[in-house]
Amino acid sequence: MIKSKKDCLWLIFFLIIFINGFEAGGYQASLLDIGKSYDLSTTSKGIFASVELFATMLAPIFLGALADKNSKIKSLRILLLIQTIASLFIIFFNSKNIFVVGVFFLGLTTSALQFITIAALADIYPKSFKKKIGFLTSMYALGAFVAPLFVSSYLKMGFDFKTLFILLTVASIISFSGLLKANDEKREEAENETASENTGSFILKGILLLCVIMCIYVGYENGFAFFIDSLFEEELASSLGKYALSIFWIIMIPSRVMVAYLGKYSKRILTLSIIAIPLITLVISSLKSDILVILLCIPLGFACGAIYPCVLDMVIPLSGDKKATATGMITTATGIGGVVFTALTGIAGDMLGLRSAIILLSSFFIISLLSVFLLKYVTNDQKEGTADEYDR
Repeated sequence: MIKSKKDCLWLIFFLIIFINGFEAGGYQASLLDIGKSYDLSTTSKGIFASVELFATMLAPIFLGALADKNSKIKSLRILLLIQTIASLFIIFFNSKNIFVVGVFFLGLTTSALQFITIAALADIYPKSFKKKIGFLTSMYALGAFVAPLFVSSYLKMGFDFKTLFILLTVASIISFSGLLKANDEKREEAENETASENTGSFILKGILLLCVIMCIYVGYENGFAFFIDSLFEEELASSLGKYALSIFWIIMIPSRVMVAYLGKYSKRILTLSIIAIPLITLVISSLKSDILVILLCIPLGFACGAIYPCVLDMVIPLSGDKKATATGMITTATGIGGVVFTALTGIAGDMLGLRSAIILLSSFFIISLLSVFLLKYVTNDQKEGTADEYDR
């Protein structure tokens, strides 16, 4: 085991997740420019957006178990290399077909990089994992927040969408270089070593319940983003919708930092967040003031931000020696939620109106709340020390 004061492998993990968020936010912000460059119709732009999402959902199915059986650090190196090659193809070739293939591989690698990095962090830093995971998930939110600002800036300067992939290539190379001399050895011992060893059971029922929570949360998150922008434009006659959305996203960062320091209370924080989200949504749906809606986006974003790190805190003790498989399942659930619930919001919006649609969407958190309570009963076969985490 390495006990170096100069250990900074966790910083490389943070960089990988930051770039994942940056790529996701930057790609969405670049779709209009991509459409112009390739002369795409609205339908084609939608297909281009869905290609990456499809690959994101596909990656955990094939790569989760593979990463658990092999070195996670080596897996990250291979994925970063593939990501670099895919980005270079997009940069140097103007073919629409090459672009689609490149984006598919980027979706595949960014998804796999995310859940394997989380699993590697849990393996290598068992003592400080709960604290580090809060900061790690904050990096994704930060990347997704700053990316549209960067995209807007360099497009105004005359650069095209390929600048995003140049930045991605540089970051991938830096991350790859940082992992060259790294290995999977633990950098620290857990306070309760028996609770952190990879000898525990893989509690499938518990992991599936956490997947349900993440599916509904990400579905709500995407649906709310669709709802809030439309609400401001169509019903409030306000141009402040983008600001409301930005506040909603950026406030997730301090929320996740909070979870980093209060990780031992993950279940309590998760429960409070699941209760708070539909209640705040109910109030927002009844308001006719754009300023009040913006103000309520602060507690709503704070509650939403806490869910991801709390779920990760809770899924690791259920994973045994299959952490990448478990975090991969969580990643797949987020992709399913994003697709299904975003579509549901649009359909419900046409049938019931925007305000009723977001209330309907938030009502699914009743299932999330039920899932949290059921977790206690499906983790009874865990070791007593680990199970105590779920009783707090």
